[in-house]
Amino acid sequence: MRQYLPFHTNKDQDIAPYYCNHVAAITGAGSGMGRELAIHLAQMGCHVALSDINAVQLAQTKELLVGYDIKATMTVLDVSDHKAVEAWADSVMADHGKVNFIFNNAGVALYSTVEGSSISELEWVMDINFWGVVYGTKAFLPLIKNSVKQSEVASDSSASKDGKPRQFSKNGHIINISSLFGLTAQPSQSAYNASKFAVRGFTESLRQELDIQRCGVSATCIHPGGIKTNIANSARGNDSINDIGMRTGPKAIQSFNKFLKFDASNAAWIILQAAATNQPRCLIGNDAKIIDAVQRVFPSTYSQILNDINKISRKIKTRRHKKSSTTK
Repeated sequence: MRQYLPFHTNKDQDIAPYYCNHVAAITGAGSGMGRELAIHLAQMGCHVALSDINAVQLAQTKELLVGYDIKATMTVLDVSDHKAVEAWADSVMADHGKVNFIFNNAGVALYSTVEGSSISELEWVMDINFWGVVYGTKAFLPLIKNSVKQSEVASDSSASKDGKPRQFSKNGHIINISSLFGLTAQPSQSAYNASKFAVRGFTESLRQELDIQRCGVSATCIHPGGIKTNIANSARGNDSINDIGMRTGPKAIQSFNKFLKFDASNAAWIILQAAATNQPRCLIGNDAKIIDAVQRVFPSTYSQILNDINKISRKIKTRRHKKSSTTK
């Protein structure tokens, strides 16, 4: 339950050695969890390479890091551009001399039915949410592996033959952000679901490969629930969801934002803790944990059960609202 306690900066000391004097690259660092990851990492003495498609917000994040004894660089980046991501990885190596962590955090959302979504809308979501993660992983993985390999501690030559773990003085990790919607599907979220399920499968397979290689680098898949970020305000959508009884426009964004309750700073801390303790999967928020549990117990009928839970919750809220109104 520690992750639900109020955030205190002195908790940084628990995992600070894992990040101190290392280099972390972060996509989507202009706001939300990306910005909070940068702040926490800087507090722990980790150098950061920041990227975001929004130059103004990215500069604001970098300004927040002034005063920490770390080097911070920034690059305006579209993660859906393969060549641009590769160029950014090269520049991180040129600026910092090494790289230990990549946080593939950038993401977007789309609300639409399958029938109502255009191919271009689907491609927009997949290009950023999935291919952006793939490009980031592919560009940084060999650099991270090499940075860690150079820190290998000399050991008995028979160690590798005997299957003993190799020892490294530096750390390396791939952190890919999936979602609660990478665990369960939701109406109006087919594109987002597809992208986040893909991130999950990609990352879990990657982790298994890295474990076999015993290269000192691992991977963690993050499944946040409703985190207070700007994703709802930047989401795209269309009127097709009216056909399934859902709202569009400002009302849809307002409804989406009500779902985003978990503090982004706390979420970033949980992510950093998960990577430092080499967790294969990290669920953030009670909503993610409850829905994941329901899906595991009822893999074929979880959608109906979750709908029933939502109906009961709405009825309870309505009764409470009426009761409070009558007592005034």
